[in-house]
Amino acid sequence: MSTPIPGFHAVVPAGGAGTRLWPLSRAGHPKFLLDLTGSGRTMLQATVDRLEPLTGPDGVLVVTGARHAAAVADQVPGLDGVPSRLLAEPSPRDSMAAIGLAAAVLLERHGDDVVLGSFAADHVISGTDAFEQAVREAVVAARAGFVATIGITATGPSTAFGYIHAGPSLGVDEAPSARHVAGFTEKPDAETAAEYLATGEYRWNAGMFIVRAAVLLDHLAAQLPALAAGLREIAAAWDTARRDAVLDRVWPGLTKIAIDHAIAEPVAAAGGVAVVPGEFDWDDVGDFASLAALVPAGPDGPTLGDASAALRIDAPGSFLVPGAGRTVTVIGLPGAVVVDTADALLVTTVEHAQAVKGAVDAWRAAGRDDLL
Repeated sequence: MSTPIPGFHAVVPAGGAGTRLWPLSRAGHPKFLLDLTGSGRTMLQATVDRLEPLTGPDGVLVVTGARHAAAVADQVPGLDGVPSRLLAEPSPRDSMAAIGLAAAVLLERHGDDVVLGSFAADHVISGTDAFEQAVREAVVAARAGFVATIGITATGPSTAFGYIHAGPSLGVDEAPSARHVAGFTEKPDAETAAEYLATGEYRWNAGMFIVRAAVLLDHLAAQLPALAAGLREIAAAWDTARRDAVLDRVWPGLTKIAIDHAIAEPVAAAGGVAVVPGEFDWDDVGDFASLAALVPAGPDGPTLGDASAALRIDAPGSFLVPGAGRTVTVIGLPGAVVVDTADALLVTTVEHAQAVKGAVDAWRAAGRDDLL
């Protein structure tokens, strides 16, 4: 059994609609609330399961939208205790506000030495020992004053992920694999990604950040002082009767920005970010092509749900989701993706998986909010 890391708390931002996994994932019931791999645990539950050995049973906080708070509380018992470890946002303000709120609340509750790690609720990770080792080294780097991130070993020149450029060794004894971050790059084109990987100096950016709460908020105060001040004001009222009034007044005016742009990129440019290699399998389940690779496959392809309700004839590699109680039959369409739900049917191909978001945008433009 793993030993919890003293003073370490995990923050799980649980947001987004997972539009590239429509119609399985909807705004009202997004992918982190679903069991997408057939494991018997939702993505959120699997994330908490992975983190609790490192934090102890009361060391995980979940930040989610108000509309999802009840479902999150049902899936992870104990979050809504006293003090609550379920932080509900009145409206989406992107990842910096979500993570910054958790940091400010943790600082109020536990003081300047508390270290937080932010881990998305909708990622799939295998290789528990390697994951824990990376987190432990990242906590050491965080205690040394750095914003630490975990860089994923790239399995190919993907254009779907950002990249971290690793520099020289950090020189911290208890974090021997930690390196300075020379910079972050947004999703590059395929040629650039291949050039990156050829150097051996780049890793995928999975958006995992480990940092002392006080350091994070100090960096935020230097970059976006109004956002930092607003989050501190909300956190000071969070465990009091003033919470709702302060949230209603302050939250709508907070800057909407991702933590990558608010903190990671400018702090890396100043030499304040470290990367620890993550030698474990990771997937952000960004589309049906990714999901198909994670679902156990039969002789003709993967099926999510009742395999006896799926039939393929001359359709190898097709991914079928018979989710509406009907049987699904695919003939002569290799690599097809068929997702059948009670109110919507999606038919596409693995090659066009990234384009599914366009269907959501089109239905929204048509006024079909009932499908979103």
